[in-house]
Amino acid sequence: MTTIRVGGVPEHFNLPWHLAIEDGMFEAQGINLEWTEFPEGTGAMNKALRNREIDMAVILTGGVIKDIAHGNPSKILQVFVSSPLQWGVHVGAKSNFQSIDELENTTCAISRYGSGSHVMAYVQARQRGWDTTKLKFEVVNTLEGAIKALTDGTADYFMWEHFTTKPVVDAGIFRRLGDFPTPWSCFAVASHDEIIAQYPNELKEILDIVNIVTEDFKKIPSIDRTLAHRYEQKLEDIQKWLGMTTWSQQQISNDEIERVQSRLLDLDMIDNKLEPREYKASIK
Repeated sequence: MTTIRVGGVPEHFNLPWHLAIEDGMFEAQGINLEWTEFPEGTGAMNKALRNREIDMAVILTGGVIKDIAHGNPSKILQVFVSSPLQWGVHVGAKSNFQSIDELENTTCAISRYGSGSHVMAYVQARQRGWDTTKLKFEVVNTLEGAIKALTDGTADYFMWEHFTTKPVVDAGIFRRLGDFPTPWSCFAVASHDEIIAQYPNELKEILDIVNIVTEDFKKIPSIDRTLAHRYEQKLEDIQKWLGMTTWSQQQISNDEIERVQSRLLDLDMIDNKLEPREYKASIK
Protein backbone atom coordinates (compact mmCIF):
# COMPACT_ATOMS: atom_id res chain seq x y z
CA MET A 1 0.00 0.00 0.00
CA THR A 2 1.34 3.44 -0.97
CA THR A 3 1.28 6.18 1.65
CA ILE A 4 0.53 9.70 0.41
CA ARG A 5 0.60 12.53 2.96
CA VAL A 6 -1.91 15.32 2.33
CA GLY A 7 -2.17 18.63 4.16
CA GLY A 8 -5.16 20.92 4.48
CA VAL A 9 -6.81 23.48 6.71
CA PRO A 10 -9.25 22.24 9.40
CA GLU A 11 -12.22 23.84 7.66
CA HIS A 12 -15.52 22.77 6.14
CA PHE A 13 -14.17 23.01 2.57
CA ASN A 14 -12.22 19.79 3.13
CA LEU A 15 -15.03 17.54 4.35
CA PRO A 16 -15.06 15.67 0.98
CA TRP A 17 -11.53 14.42 1.74
CA HIS A 18 -12.53 13.23 5.20
CA LEU A 19 -15.64 11.47 3.93
CA ALA A 20 -13.54 9.62 1.34
CA ILE A 21 -11.03 8.59 4.02
CA GLU A 22 -13.75 7.45 6.41
CA ASP A 23 -15.50 5.46 3.69
CA GLY A 24 -12.26 3.63 2.86
CA MET A 25 -12.26 4.87 -0.73
CA PHE A 26 -8.50 5.46 -0.88
CA GLU A 27 -7.66 2.29 0.99
CA ALA A 28 -9.73 0.27 -1.49
CA GLN A 29 -7.36 1.48 -4.21
CA GLY A 30 -4.22 0.56 -2.28
CA ILE A 31 -3.55 4.09 -0.99
CA ASN A 32 -2.94 4.96 2.64
CA LEU A 33 -3.89 8.63 2.62
CA GLU A 34 -2.53 10.38 5.71
CA TRP A 35 -4.27 13.71 6.34
CA THR A 36 -2.50 16.42 8.36
CA GLU A 37 -4.31 19.51 9.59
CA PHE A 38 -2.61 22.89 9.11
CA PRO A 39 -4.46 25.50 11.21
CA GLU A 40 -1.62 27.91 10.31
CA GLY A 41 -2.82 27.81 6.69
CA THR A 42 -1.15 28.14 3.31
CA GLY A 43 2.22 29.50 4.41
CA ALA A 44 2.78 26.48 6.63
CA MET A 45 1.70 24.08 3.87
CA ASN A 46 4.03 25.68 1.35
CA LYS A 47 6.90 25.19 3.81
CA ALA A 48 5.86 21.57 4.41
CA LEU A 49 5.74 20.90 0.66
CA ARG A 50 9.18 22.41 0.19
CA ASN A 51 10.59 20.32 3.05
CA ARG A 52 8.89 17.11 1.86
CA GLU A 53 6.94 16.87 5.11
CA ILE A 54 3.80 16.37 3.04
CA ASP A 55 3.31 15.11 -0.51
CA MET A 56 0.17 17.02 -1.47
CA ALA A 57 -1.71 20.06 -0.18
CA VAL A 58 -5.20 21.49 -0.53
CA ILE A 59 -3.98 25.04 -0.57
CA LEU A 60 -5.02 28.59 -1.42
CA THR A 61 -4.59 29.21 -5.14
CA GLY A 62 -2.93 32.62 -4.82
CA GLY A 63 -0.62 31.44 -2.06
CA VAL A 64 0.72 28.40 -3.88
CA ILE A 65 1.23 30.33 -7.13
CA LYS A 66 3.23 32.92 -5.19
CA ASP A 67 5.40 30.23 -3.60
CA ILE A 68 5.98 28.31 -6.84
CA ALA A 69 7.12 31.60 -8.36
CA HIS A 70 9.62 31.81 -5.50
CA GLY A 71 11.03 28.35 -6.15
CA ASN A 72 8.73 25.88 -4.42
CA PRO A 73 9.35 22.65 -6.41
CA SER A 74 5.66 21.81 -6.63
CA LYS A 75 2.89 21.97 -9.21
CA ILE A 76 -0.86 22.50 -9.21
CA LEU A 77 -2.73 19.30 -10.12
CA GLN A 78 -6.20 20.84 -10.28
CA VAL A 79 -8.55 23.42 -8.81
CA PHE A 80 -10.42 22.11 -5.75
CA VAL A 81 -12.84 24.98 -5.01
CA SER A 82 -13.45 27.30 -7.95
CA SER A 83 -15.58 29.90 -6.17
CA PRO A 84 -13.84 32.83 -4.42
CA LEU A 85 -12.85 32.68 -0.77
CA GLN A 86 -14.77 35.21 1.32
CA TRP A 87 -12.22 36.88 3.58
CA GLY A 88 -13.83 38.52 6.58
CA VAL A 89 -12.03 41.65 7.79
CA HIS A 90 -12.09 41.48 11.58
CA VAL A 91 -11.19 43.72 14.51
CA GLY A 92 -11.42 43.09 18.24
CA ALA A 93 -14.88 43.50 19.70
CA LYS A 94 -13.75 46.46 21.84
CA SER A 95 -11.81 48.13 19.02
CA ASN A 96 -12.70 51.68 18.04
CA PHE A 97 -12.46 50.91 14.31
CA GLN A 98 -15.80 51.10 12.53
CA SER A 99 -14.84 50.79 8.86
CA ILE A 100 -12.17 49.08 6.76
CA ASP A 101 -10.91 52.45 5.52
CA GLU A 102 -9.86 53.29 9.08
CA LEU A 103 -7.40 50.36 9.04
CA GLU A 104 -4.94 52.10 6.72
CA ASN A 105 -1.45 52.26 8.32
CA THR A 106 -2.46 49.93 11.17
CA THR A 107 -1.06 46.47 11.99
CA CYS A 108 -2.52 43.42 10.29
CA ALA A 109 -2.38 40.02 11.97
CA ILE A 110 -1.30 37.24 9.59
CA SER A 111 -0.82 33.53 10.10
CA ARG A 112 2.66 33.81 8.56
CA TYR A 113 4.45 35.52 5.70
CA GLY A 114 3.42 34.02 2.38
CA SER A 115 0.07 32.92 3.76
CA GLY A 116 -3.30 33.80 2.29
CA SER A 117 -3.88 36.34 5.05
CA HIS A 118 -0.60 38.02 4.06
CA VAL A 119 -1.34 38.01 0.32
CA MET A 120 -4.90 39.24 0.71
CA ALA A 121 -3.84 42.11 2.98
CA TYR A 122 -1.81 43.42 0.04
CA VAL A 123 -4.60 42.80 -2.48
CA GLN A 124 -7.14 44.63 -0.32
CA ALA A 125 -4.73 47.50 0.38
CA ARG A 126 -4.00 48.05 -3.31
CA GLN A 127 -7.68 47.95 -4.19
CA ARG A 128 -8.36 50.64 -1.59
CA GLY A 129 -5.50 52.82 -2.78
CA TRP A 130 -3.35 52.38 0.33
CA ASP A 131 0.44 52.62 0.20
CA THR A 132 1.41 48.93 0.38
CA THR A 133 4.97 49.81 1.41
CA LYS A 134 3.54 50.98 4.74
CA LEU A 135 1.73 47.74 5.57
CA LYS A 136 2.68 46.38 8.99
CA PHE A 137 2.22 42.77 10.09
CA GLU A 138 2.11 40.71 13.26
CA VAL A 139 2.59 36.96 12.79
CA VAL A 140 0.00 35.11 14.89
CA ASN A 141 0.16 31.60 13.35
CA THR A 142 -3.44 30.53 13.99
CA LEU A 143 -6.96 31.85 14.53
CA GLU A 144 -6.38 31.43 18.27
CA GLY A 145 -3.26 33.56 17.95
CA ALA A 146 -5.26 36.22 16.12
CA ILE A 147 -7.87 36.24 18.88
CA LYS A 148 -5.13 36.96 21.41
CA ALA A 149 -3.47 39.61 19.22
CA LEU A 150 -6.68 41.53 18.50
CA THR A 151 -7.79 41.27 22.11
CA ASP A 152 -4.54 42.53 23.65
CA GLY A 153 -3.92 45.11 20.90
CA THR A 154 -0.69 43.76 19.40
CA ALA A 155 -2.52 43.76 16.03
CA ASP A 156 -5.45 45.81 14.77
CA TYR A 157 -7.18 43.62 12.19
CA PHE A 158 -7.22 40.08 10.85
CA MET A 159 -8.44 38.65 7.55
CA TRP A 160 -9.71 35.06 7.65
CA GLU A 161 -12.41 32.99 5.99
CA HIS A 162 -15.85 34.45 6.79
CA PHE A 163 -17.61 31.31 8.00
CA THR A 164 -14.65 29.86 9.92
CA THR A 165 -14.53 33.05 11.99
CA LYS A 166 -18.32 33.43 12.26
CA PRO A 167 -18.50 31.65 15.67
CA VAL A 168 -15.83 34.05 16.98
CA VAL A 169 -17.91 36.99 15.75
CA ASP A 170 -21.10 35.49 17.22
CA ALA A 171 -19.33 35.05 20.56
CA GLY A 172 -18.57 38.79 20.67
CA ILE A 173 -14.78 38.35 20.42
CA PHE A 174 -14.37 39.76 16.90
CA ARG A 175 -16.36 42.33 14.98
CA ARG A 176 -16.48 41.96 11.20
CA LEU A 177 -16.14 45.25 9.32
CA GLY A 178 -16.79 43.67 5.93
CA ASP A 179 -15.84 40.94 3.49
CA PHE A 180 -13.23 40.84 0.75
CA PRO A 181 -13.53 38.01 -1.83
CA THR A 182 -10.48 36.68 -3.63
CA PRO A 183 -10.30 37.74 -7.30
CA TRP A 184 -9.55 34.11 -8.21
CA SER A 185 -10.51 30.57 -7.20
CA CYS A 186 -10.40 29.50 -3.60
CA PHE A 187 -8.35 26.29 -3.27
CA ALA A 188 -6.12 24.18 -5.50
CA VAL A 189 -4.53 20.77 -5.05
CA ALA A 190 -0.74 20.85 -5.38
CA SER A 191 1.98 18.24 -5.09
CA HIS A 192 5.77 18.16 -4.85
CA ASP A 193 7.53 17.55 -8.18
CA GLU A 194 9.23 14.39 -6.92
CA ILE A 195 5.91 12.87 -5.87
CA ILE A 196 4.37 13.74 -9.24
CA ALA A 197 7.24 11.94 -10.98
CA GLN A 198 7.22 8.95 -8.65
CA TYR A 199 3.50 8.36 -8.05
CA PRO A 200 1.49 9.78 -10.99
CA ASN A 201 -0.99 6.89 -11.02
CA GLU A 202 -1.63 7.15 -7.29
CA LEU A 203 -2.14 10.92 -7.51
CA LYS A 204 -4.57 10.45 -10.38
CA GLU A 205 -6.48 7.87 -8.33
CA ILE A 206 -6.64 10.25 -5.37
CA LEU A 207 -8.01 13.07 -7.50
CA ASP A 208 -10.50 10.77 -9.20
CA ILE A 209 -11.85 9.71 -5.80
CA VAL A 210 -12.08 13.25 -4.43
CA ASN A 211 -13.76 14.44 -7.62
CA ILE A 212 -16.38 11.70 -7.36
CA VAL A 213 -17.22 12.96 -3.87
CA THR A 214 -17.27 16.66 -4.76
CA GLU A 215 -19.39 16.19 -7.88
CA ASP A 216 -22.34 15.08 -5.73
CA PHE A 217 -21.31 16.62 -2.41
CA LYS A 218 -24.25 19.02 -2.13
CA LYS A 219 -26.68 16.17 -2.88
CA ILE A 220 -25.57 14.06 0.11
CA PRO A 221 -28.60 13.73 2.43
CA SER A 222 -28.44 16.18 5.35
CA ILE A 223 -24.93 17.31 4.36
CA ASP A 224 -25.74 20.75 5.76
CA ARG A 225 -26.45 19.27 9.17
CA THR A 226 -23.33 17.11 9.02
CA LEU A 227 -21.20 20.15 8.23
CA ALA A 228 -22.82 22.27 10.94
CA HIS A 229 -22.24 19.57 13.55
CA ARG A 230 -18.67 18.68 12.60
CA TYR A 231 -17.45 22.25 12.24
CA GLU A 232 -19.53 23.77 15.06
CA GLN A 233 -21.38 26.15 12.76
CA LYS A 234 -24.95 27.39 12.76
CA LEU A 235 -27.10 25.51 10.25
CA GLU A 236 -28.20 28.70 8.50
CA ASP A 237 -24.56 29.79 8.08
CA ILE A 238 -23.58 26.46 6.55
CA GLN A 239 -26.56 26.59 4.20
CA LYS A 240 -25.52 30.08 3.07
CA TRP A 241 -21.92 28.90 2.60
CA LEU A 242 -23.01 25.86 0.57
CA GLY A 243 -24.97 28.14 -1.73
CA MET A 244 -21.85 30.24 -2.37
CA THR A 245 -19.36 27.40 -2.82
CA THR A 246 -18.52 25.48 -6.00
CA TRP A 247 -16.11 22.56 -6.14
CA SER A 248 -14.09 21.91 -9.28
CA GLN A 249 -12.80 18.79 -10.99
CA GLN A 250 -10.69 20.63 -13.58
CA GLN A 251 -7.11 21.78 -13.93
CA ILE A 252 -6.42 25.48 -13.40
CA SER A 253 -6.62 27.52 -16.60
CA ASN A 254 -3.77 29.51 -18.09
CA ASP A 255 -5.97 32.61 -17.89
CA GLU A 256 -6.39 32.24 -14.14
CA ILE A 257 -2.67 31.73 -13.61
CA GLU A 258 -2.00 34.87 -15.63
CA ARG A 259 -4.59 36.79 -13.61
CA VAL A 260 -3.03 35.76 -10.29
CA GLN A 261 0.52 36.41 -11.50
CA SER A 262 -0.39 39.85 -12.81
CA ARG A 263 -1.91 40.84 -9.48
CA LEU A 264 1.05 39.49 -7.49
CA LEU A 265 3.54 41.20 -9.79
CA ASP A 266 1.67 44.49 -9.46
CA LEU A 267 1.95 44.12 -5.68
CA ASP A 268 5.69 43.35 -5.88
CA MET A 269 4.99 39.97 -4.25
CA ILE A 270 6.73 38.14 -7.11
CA ASP A 271 9.70 39.32 -9.17
CA ASN A 272 8.62 38.11 -12.60
CA LYS A 273 6.05 36.01 -14.41
CA LEU A 274 6.59 32.38 -15.37
CA GLU A 275 4.96 30.49 -18.19
CA PRO A 276 1.68 28.91 -17.01
CA ARG A 277 3.13 25.43 -17.66
CA GLU A 278 5.65 26.11 -14.87
CA TYR A 279 2.80 26.11 -12.36
CA LYS A 280 0.82 23.02 -13.26
CA ALA A 281 1.20 19.33 -13.98
CA SER A 282 -0.99 16.94 -15.90
CA ILE A 283 -1.40 13.42 -14.54
CA LYS A 284 -4.54 12.54 -16.48
